Amino acid sequence: MQSEVERANALIDELVQGDSAAAGSIGATPAPPVDYQLLTSTDLAALPPAPWLVRGLLPASGLAAVFGPSASGKSFLTLDLCLALAQGEPWFGHRTKESFVVYASLEGQLGMRQRVKAWEVRQGRAMPRKMRFLLQPFTLTSALDVVGLADAMLAAGGGGGVLVLDTLNRAAPTADENSSKDMGEILEQAKRFQERTGGLVILVHHTGKDSSKGMRGHSSLFAALDAVIEVSRDGERRKWSLAKSKDAEDGEARSFKLNVVELGTDEEGDPVTSCVVAGDSAVEEIKQVRLPKGGNQKIVLDVLRPLFREGRLGRPGAPPYKKSIELDVAVLEASSRLTCDKDRRTERARDAITRLVSGGVMGCQEGWLWLV
Repeated sequence: MQSEVERANALIDELVQGDSAAAGSIGATPAPPVDYQLLTSTDLAALPPAPWLVRGLLPASGLAAVFGPSASGKSFLTLDLCLALAQGEPWFGHRTKESFVVYASLEGQLGMRQRVKAWEVRQGRAMPRKMRFLLQPFTLTSALDVVGLADAMLAAGGGGGVLVLDTLNRAAPTADENSSKDMGEILEQAKRFQERTGGLVILVHHTGKDSSKGMRGHSSLFAALDAVIEVSRDGERRKWSLAKSKDAEDGEARSFKLNVVELGTDEEGDPVTSCVVAGDSAVEEIKQVRLPKGGNQKIVLDVLRPLFREGRLGRPGAPPYKKSIELDVAVLEASSRLTCDKDRRTERARDAITRLVSGGVMGCQEGWLWLV
């Protein structure tokens, strides 16, 4: 009769033999253990820094995302980023590494032609040679699709390049984004593509019903990403911000706008247009404006605001999109509301307006005023 020790040893022998059989080497000598290297702080300091694709924003390899609500401009912004990368030009002031880029436009394919044409018209040159587009269906959760597209990209000289999947929902149409299992499969296949090409995969994604809660789907998506850029919109004001970066400080934000570009007319004579991304400095300029400090300045500003809303466009010297009012009318209206001595009200009104202009709150030229 076997003792407890003998039975335990027999069980261990069975497990060892089972592991060997699974490895295809029944009865073979077990493989030696992994040679783990335990690094010191000096060893760590000697390691090369992680390379950047976009300095301070996107790493040269890994997984990233650009996300935002519908109509926020995230696809336009992502295309603008890709075109900058394909020619190694700065993007919103950040240095970039010239890279081979494949943009998989999985929804709105027909509009991509017009977007590229709008960029070429505005830039006055052809699209960069390192910029490529995929308009065919692609399923990220299909191993065959992943290998096929990765190999096509490598064959075109795109090793170490960028793949954009716009959108994640169309790239994984049968997956449940809220399922940890399905999201795990999505991330596994995206990582497999990234490792095969040695570059960066950017997922264009939507927010949920509550945009304040970030990206739609399971929380494991955000956790697995190396960098995340969030796109938001308030009316015509659009903004991108760095929501996450594993190797840099997040929180940077820049405003942008979509400028309309006319591309001609269609067969019925109707105008054909698209948009291109442009930096929007107006928000930054407004932040730099010094708010009025004096009591008269505040009164005058409050008095003139309704007049500006009813002002006129296209006045000499004024920005074309700013409604302006006549300086004399502004002085007259403002002086009537001041509470100082009557014979000094006009002087005080002119002084308050002068200070508002010098402080950057208003602009003034050729007898017209406008709010900055």
